[in-house]
Amino acid sequence: MDTVAVVLKEPERLVLDRLSLSAPGDEDIVVDVDWTGISTGTEKLLWSGQMPPFPGMGYPLVPGYESVGRVVEAGTKSGFDVGDQVFVPGANCFGDVRGLFGGAASKLVVPGQRVVQIGDEFGERGVLLALAATGYHALAGGKCPDLIVGHGVLGRLIARVCVAMGEEAPIVWETNPTRAGGAEGYAVIDPADDDRHDYNVICDVSGDSSLLDTLIARLAPCGEVVLAGFYPNALSFSFPPAFMREARIRVAAEWKPNDLAAVLELIEAGKLSLDGLVSHQWDASHAKAAYETAFSDPACLKMVLDWRTLS
Repeated sequence: MDTVAVVLKEPERLVLDRLSLSAPGDEDIVVDVDWTGISTGTEKLLWSGQMPPFPGMGYPLVPGYESVGRVVEAGTKSGFDVGDQVFVPGANCFGDVRGLFGGAASKLVVPGQRVVQIGDEFGERGVLLALAATGYHALAGGKCPDLIVGHGVLGRLIARVCVAMGEEAPIVWETNPTRAGGAEGYAVIDPADDDRHDYNVICDVSGDSSLLDTLIARLAPCGEVVLAGFYPNALSFSFPPAFMREARIRVAAEWKPNDLAAVLELIEAGKLSLDGLVSHQWDASHAKAAYETAFSDPACLKMVLDWRTLS
């Protein structure tokens, strides 16, 4: 059994290639993938070669951790049935080619315990579940941010989650006018037009390693900065302003299964919408151009690859 997959041979060298798949076991499912999302955070760093080293890092690799598809084979111990639609947060089933994160392919073999069944009504919007769960995890059971930095898809989802949970609507900073629109129940402003210095919780999803001093200066006493982006460069800050505010800095890591469950509950209750966030949907045969567009076009909120014509 094989698959057509996006393969990053090395930084900025992306191809579609046919790869052999690992044989499925009793606990595995085989998924025919319909859609995959392109991450403009971690995947952009893999593309550019700026991803800091960590376990599993290396080329060639199959990227992608936002896949939606249909089960076509189900092991007796997988917990799934043929025909189930599932969200797959990546796979590692390509032999010598690393699965990092391994979801951008037409067919996947993955343990049933890694995937989540979702309704057909999600369609291509199901690829957004990973980012929605990431946004929920950034809250970590604490206070919702009253300021979010960045109005990309993750910033929008964090703001929507806050509203869905009945919390006070946050302010969102965005410097690019192309991305300033599309707010649902919260305000988006340019930071140059904001003179507040009393934010209790600031959630940064910009990935800008140089912003920390700016954000600390906007905190209220004992305020918190949550780093929810992915930062390729070292972060540093000036100590005296942080000292004067008794500032806290927290790093939000990747989402956990309970975060995804909480997001699905909000969606099923009609409190959280994933509408209006997929701005581009291209056939997977144009994957190279799609990745370049996702990483370079500020009007591209979320690029989705459609794999249904490939097998």
